[in-house]
Amino acid sequence: MKKIPRRVWLEISRDVLTSNFNAVSNKVSPCEVMPVLKANSYGLGVLPIAETLKEAGAMRFGVAEPYEALQLLPLERSIHILSSILPEEVEPMIEAGITIPVASLESAQLINRTAEKLHKFATVHFKVDTGMGRLGILYNDAYETISKAHGLPGLISEGIFSHFSMAYERTSPVTLEQINKFKTLLMQLSKAGKHFKYVHIANSDAINNFPESYHPPFNMVRTGINLHGAFDAEGNRSIPIQPAISLKTRLTAVRKLPAGSCIGYGHTYKLKEKTRIGTISAGYADGLPLSLSNQGNVIIRDRLCPIIGRVSMDYTNVSLKDAPEAQVGDDVTCLGATESNCITIESWAELKNTHPYEIICSFGNRVERRYI
Repeated sequence: MKKIPRRVWLEISRDVLTSNFNAVSNKVSPCEVMPVLKANSYGLGVLPIAETLKEAGAMRFGVAEPYEALQLLPLERSIHILSSILPEEVEPMIEAGITIPVASLESAQLINRTAEKLHKFATVHFKVDTGMGRLGILYNDAYETISKAHGLPGLISEGIFSHFSMAYERTSPVTLEQINKFKTLLMQLSKAGKHFKYVHIANSDAINNFPESYHPPFNMVRTGINLHGAFDAEGNRSIPIQPAISLKTRLTAVRKLPAGSCIGYGHTYKLKEKTRIGTISAGYADGLPLSLSNQGNVIIRDRLCPIIGRVSMDYTNVSLKDAPEAQVGDDVTCLGATESNCITIESWAELKNTHPYEIICSFGNRVERRYI
């Protein structure tokens, strides 16, 4: 049987990923850049993206949990778990050579005992909660905890890091306070003879908004969303990056509907005149936000075509008034750029009243990922 192409697909540009990685690297040099590939690289497909970034020069990758870490072992790069680790996960992570976060003295002691039992060393980075309030060693306890754990014989205390809670705000006093707290802790530890090969706190937002987060004593940054060419809507856009992804589908039907026709679930749109209507093969199951209903656009034949009616699970109606030549089978750009028009991740996030991370993570399983 002849293979039938998917009706909805993401185009992910390897060249743009490489260019964006280089742009971030140039921005923060001489800091090392750790691409963050959690959640299947934000749902875009972790292995092809990791392979592309490895070829671009990435020496390590960050993930959220052990399953994600194990997927990346074939790349023969340092893999870091950036969140937390459960007791039953410690032994297999040490066996695999994964860099493990230390978020408490108890976890450090468990990792140490396990490493000694296995006759191995566990590479760890101490995670300090300077104000995120989610995971890590509480700041007020950090000096004492790290001082006790740093010399455990089964640990290679390679790094120390923290995570911002509000780096998307350009002048956030909370972020500046987190930086100052972390620097104070580092000075205290240094005076006590506790030093680290890698010190990192900057995420994508901080790279754009807070240069002090990638200047000494910091020597590594972590970035995810900037690699895909997106920014948080509130912050600066100080890196010359380009969108790496486009969401596309096909025009499934073209019909002329009379004036007075109501469109879609709930009849939220009523035609004022006879109109040529198109139906595209994508809906909220594919990642189109419901908030695009009667507000968003798609691009057909390089023309912006307004979405009319409510976005449904599998299909969405659009007006073809400004694309009179459009025919069944035409490609439709839901997200991305054509010669004359562009629909950005940030514009979808604004309509949905969310941030770009959620948009990138929302593309459904039936959306084919094509790496170009």
